[in-house]
Amino acid sequence: MTDFRSLHQPGSPLVLVNAWDAASARIVAAAGAAAVATTSAGVAWSLGTPDGDVLGRELAVAAARRVVAAVSVPVSVDVEAGYGDPARTLREMAAAGVAGVNLEDGARSIDEQVARIAAAHEAAPGVFLNARIDTLLFGLGDVAEAITRARAYLEAGADGIFVPGVTDPDVIGELVEAIRGPVNVMAGPGAPPIGELAKLGVARISLGSAVAQAAYGLVERAARETFGAGTYQELTGALDYGRLNALSNGVAND
Repeated sequence: MTDFRSLHQPGSPLVLVNAWDAASARIVAAAGAAAVATTSAGVAWSLGTPDGDVLGRELAVAAARRVVAAVSVPVSVDVEAGYGDPARTLREMAAAGVAGVNLEDGARSIDEQVARIAAAHEAAPGVFLNARIDTLLFGLGDVAEAITRARAYLEAGADGIFVPGVTDPDVIGELVEAIRGPVNVMAGPGAPPIGELAKLGVARISLGSAVAQAAYGLVERAARETFGAGTYQELTGALDYGRLNALSNGVAND
């Protein structure tokens, strides 16, 4: 299997179309993904819980184990804030075969998050620890604050830095220049295309929960159309039944 760390190359970024279960992971892998990442929101929604450390470690690890078993590429898992104990969570994720994790800071102080990252890194040094900084995503601080956190997290043992909530090329360029480690940004509608992000020196691009949201949006539109107009146009373009069955049997059929 490809070494997950080696996929993080500034200028030639790892592109992650986030999955949330075994089927979506296989679809993404069959499309040519070098690695598969999960979205914590999508995993939580698929199991009937909201996003935000509500799911719990046991269910999160079980979901990760199913995704790892479903694909032959490295898997990175979003562990949210670590489900109460980041070190224990990383140990269990490592045992499940996970190659990397995202660990978010939220509104925690730098010192608190540094301690959590250090403990998590020590617990599972072989797992690529992508430290998510929520400063810009949630309006908790400015770019300078995000850079300060990034430097502290890398020194504490993080392998990469994830700064969601920024799409301005100038800001992304500033982050890449100031952070001496692989920088991950979240892309989607309104964000620069992959080629432009690559030129800015980004090492990793994630779609986050956007694909799961789009899939569930289709469910809602199809249901409303069926119960309302009594038609089925929203189902146009559905993935072929036979292909889904083949993917579920581990056959890509490309």
